Amino acid sequence: MSPDTKTSKFLSLLLRHKPEAIGLQLDASGWADVGELIQKARKAGVTLTRSKIAAVVATSDKRRFTLSDDGARIRANQGHSVSVDLGLLPKEPPEFLFHGTARHNLAGIRNKGIVAMNRAFVHLSKDRETAVIVGKRHGSPVVLTVQAGKMHGDGFLFYLSANGVWLTEHVPTAYLLG
Repeated sequence: MSPDTKTSKFLSLLLRHKPEAIGLQLDASGWADVGELIQKARKAGVTLTRSKIAAVVATSDKRRFTLSDDGARIRANQGHSVSVDLGLLPKEPPEFLFHGTARHNLAGIRNKGIVAMNRAFVHLSKDRETAVIVGKRHGSPVVLTVQAGKMHGDGFLFYLSANGVWLTEHVPTAYLLG
């Protein structure tokens, strides 16, 4: 695993799931002070620098993180299991979005729809190719087509994260194709 991948995984753990692992505080919008992050990571035995953090933010193919304009704060763009308000406004989705998952999850999805599980939102992709990549991370990939336009018309809310991932709270089975 490359050093940047290790840093990205460490940042994901802290900024999306367990900031308390090093005693880091996130504000209500999920922002952490970069100086505090570096200091507390060092005490936990992990060396971070402002340039290393900036490089991971800039080069991440999934654009998981955002730095504030002044570079003093960082947050994850989505995927939180801790409660944060990303300040996202509802947005009209395209007619179809895609959800990548592993084949072994299909029975549960067919029964309950797509649920957020331990995250705040269900993550949806704008294209099938991205959904395949997501599904491969969890096993043999399967891509489900979500009738997002119809859901939106029926009153479901959708949000578009800073890195292009579509978010919604739940996708009932009636809106799934394939």
